[in-house]
Amino acid sequence: MKLFDPKILSRLTKNGIPKEEFESSLGSDHELNLELLKAQGMNIILDRGNYRFQTALTSVADTLFCIVDVESNGSKPSHHQIIEIGAVKLQNGKILDTYESLVYCSDISDQIQEITGIKTEQTLKAPALSKVMREFRLFLGDAVFVGHDAKFDYNFVSAMMERVGLQRLLNRSLCTIDLAERTFESERYGLAYLNEHLELYRDATHHRALSDAMTTTKLLKRTLAILPDSIHTTEELIAFSKEAKKMKRLKTEKKEKPEKEEE
Repeated sequence: MKLFDPKILSRLTKNGIPKEEFESSLGSDHELNLELLKAQGMNIILDRGNYRFQTALTSVADTLFCIVDVESNGSKPSHHQIIEIGAVKLQNGKILDTYESLVYCSDISDQIQEITGIKTEQTLKAPALSKVMREFRLFLGDAVFVGHDAKFDYNFVSAMMERVGLQRLLNRSLCTIDLAERTFESERYGLAYLNEHLELYRDATHHRALSDAMTTTKLLKRTLAILPDSIHTTEELIAFSKEAKKMKRLKTEKKEKPEKEEE
């Protein structure tokens, strides 16, 4: 069994995989290997003889979400690094905790400094990447990883984990762009645009990690409040965010051309 094969992951999100089959796939040290998977954020439980993701059984309300945003000195995890990370833990509609840290970096372009407002002199005094990633691994735990364009943040964090000698992330993930596109109509779905038009977070500072994570948290709460009644578990929520039909995008209102004055 290839554990990360899409078909295997799909079975874990639904009816599960029989105990003997799953444990056999993990090898002779299946108990240790299972604990290692859990340490990477893969929350697997044994339910009535089958291994399943905990998120297949947990209600959306009871799920622990960790809303994450990162700022980086470039777009490629293989060549660049995180320079700031911010995260918010949310459960039952309540913020439980936050995490925020700059990360040591000596190479930030003028363009990135201008966009983020993060200066090199700030990151030169910041904690090392290894320290921040270890702290964040403990903070994240096995929570559902949420991001606005979650793939970018997830891949960056996972790559940084591996860079400092930790294992890659295996947490379940949820993208608020995907979720927003399936719950309400909008002209655009960028975070700054939605924050302005939905008045999500009055104190937002765009392109700062904790501020963007807080804005995304408020967007997540807004979308969860208008989900279809058929969505009960977190796996149903994740599937809905990927598979449901997208709402129609609102058309940009064209400004009327001023009438020509009569000669």
